[in-house]
Amino acid sequence: MLLIDGEMEMSKRVMVVDDSKTMRDMVSFTLKREGYEVVEAEDGIRATEVSGVGIFDLVITDVNMPRKDGITLTKELRMKPQFRSTPILILTTEADATKKAAGKAAGATGWIVKPFDPDQLLSVVKRVCR
Repeated sequence: MLLIDGEMEMSKRVMVVDDSKTMRDMVSFTLKREGYEVVEAEDGIRATEVSGVGIFDLVITDVNMPRKDGITLTKELRMKPQFRSTPILILTTEADATKKAAGKAAGATGWIVKPFDPDQLLSVVKRVCR
């Protein structure tokens, strides 16, 4: 929780999904230092399990992961009432237009190509996570 002008404000809750621990750590560090609460998942299966625990203000997911990829995860999250309007950002090494179109069709809000610039990531997060 943050204290702003004498009032309590709940920090925004973000789910970060990536099979690379290093990448999860980098994204989490970037978000936590700005006051975001971060929940991590190592793949789409774990993210699906975590998605039932509480409310999330944003999901950031990789595309290429074992067990369940990020595009499939995005489609499945969009079917859940609590994720219908939740921003979902895809953070990936994929820059292929076909993959981007598949992400958009699945319901992704935006697409960020790795390696990411922390300031750019925060700018996008602040824009979509209100």
